[in-house]
Amino acid sequence: MNVLVVKANNRPASDAVSSKMYEAFMKNLEGVNVTTFDVFAEDMPYFGQDLFNAFAKLQSGEELTDIEQRILAAKQKAMDALTAADVVVFAFPLWNLTIPATLQTFIDYVYQAGYSFKYDENGQLVPLLTDKKMIILSARGGIYSEGPAAAMEMSVNYIKNVVGGVFGMQIIDEVVIEGHAAAPDQAGAIIAEGLEKVREAAKNLSAVAV
Repeated sequence: MNVLVVKANNRPASDAVSSKMYEAFMKNLEGVNVTTFDVFAEDMPYFGQDLFNAFAKLQSGEELTDIEQRILAAKQKAMDALTAADVVVFAFPLWNLTIPATLQTFIDYVYQAGYSFKYDENGQLVPLLTDKKMIILSARGGIYSEGPAAAMEMSVNYIKNVVGGVFGMQIIDEVVIEGHAAAPDQAGAIIAEGLEKVREAAKNLSAVAV
């Protein structure tokens, strides 16, 4: 089994709960081929006109600029990593109600018609990555699973709608640690309980691989 862990927090585990989740998962994962794709460590130019210029120049045979070469290489690297994976683990925080910009860039790279989805003859979207599975590991200091803030949560919901919905990956496990900042007197217990669930998710995946 090939497991791709997309790590989307460059804060140390001493300061960031989603980084703690990443480390706990990795320490308890056994019997699989695992690769970490650290979106903060990779050279990942933002998705935009540079990419579209590069596509046009490839067709016309024109010479690419440095930024155009870099973004094509980065996009291909992300797609190659995703292609090789049987299971993709996303470890990320909620920042400003959504995912970190670097994780957004990774998603932008692999969000491609003909690769991760297509349209059928009736114009309906067809997911193309249904052979892959996904695990979500996320942390958020407030309470977003219910109550007035639930409608504003655009991190886990985004990953579910795009990677699970558009791409068609099956979610086999999901661990969200939340509320530790809203209830600091309970933070230790909240985080400890969540990390135990992360360890269980890793062990469950390891058991399947055996």
